[in-house]
Amino acid sequence: MEQSEESRSIRTDMSGIIVRVFGYAFISFFALCCLLPFLLILGTSFTAEGAIKKFGFNFWPREFSTFAYKIVFENPDMMIGSYFVTLGITLTGTAIGLFLVAMTGYALQRPDFGYRNGISFFIYFTTLFSGGLVPFYLLMTQYLTLKDNYLAVLLPGLLSPFLIIMMKSFVRSIPHAITESAKIDGAGDFTIFLKLILPMTTPALATIGLFIALGYWNEWYNSMLFLSSDLKYRPLQLFLYNTITSADFIRNSAAASNVELRDVPLESMKMATAVVATGPVILFYPFVQRYFIKGITVGAVKG
Repeated sequence: MEQSEESRSIRTDMSGIIVRVFGYAFISFFALCCLLPFLLILGTSFTAEGAIKKFGFNFWPREFSTFAYKIVFENPDMMIGSYFVTLGITLTGTAIGLFLVAMTGYALQRPDFGYRNGISFFIYFTTLFSGGLVPFYLLMTQYLTLKDNYLAVLLPGLLSPFLIIMMKSFVRSIPHAITESAKIDGAGDFTIFLKLILPMTTPALATIGLFIALGYWNEWYNSMLFLSSDLKYRPLQLFLYNTITSADFIRNSAAASNVELRDVPLESMKMATAVVATGPVILFYPFVQRYFIKGITVGAVKG
């Protein structure tokens, strides 16, 4: 009897080891697959344009060159200004948007809020239908008069129906008895929200904040619509997009005129701009990764 239990325990331990080995191997393989594209982009950005045409894309530069970065940083004042504009919009929009999303999600999950179902329906309705681009453009330029104003980039990203629903699901996991007991002690709704709800929703705040920050950091479409070239500094993504577009236009114009321009590193420039744009995000993400994972898993469970 003891021998059978011992053999059963050994088999259980062996099966656990096998599962862990396969699990670690699969996760390592998946992580490598996610890392390889970035390494390819990084290696290509330091490769001469002629080597890219001759050998294709490689993880290690065949002919090392920093010419693409020299062109991207040819105007350091514009680059630094674009970085600061994007950083300012990202930080401001993330702080305000996170606060608004948290308040909205908290209010919509409270059972003593009578209009929560109706408001939730209108929020969900916007995920299915929208007014379209033309009404949106007229609203921002004609009625709100935000043409050539950074608020035209800041305001549209403050609230997202998906993030509100996500926050609502997370806050629902917090017992409503906490709110009721705080009310009995004389705390107001805003005090309850600031001192009780927000500290308990740190994983959700980190997750939603990351989504909002990435949205602002990668935003270029609204910048292209509402920010003209009269502004000295425009967001980073639009600046990089215009840099690549200008280089592409120069090369195409030269080709149409039967003039060969080998000194325009278009392919390596694309990779260099990708590194410049994603570098800060990659450095920032590890600090919120643990909150991000917890916020996704807990917020997905209905309490």
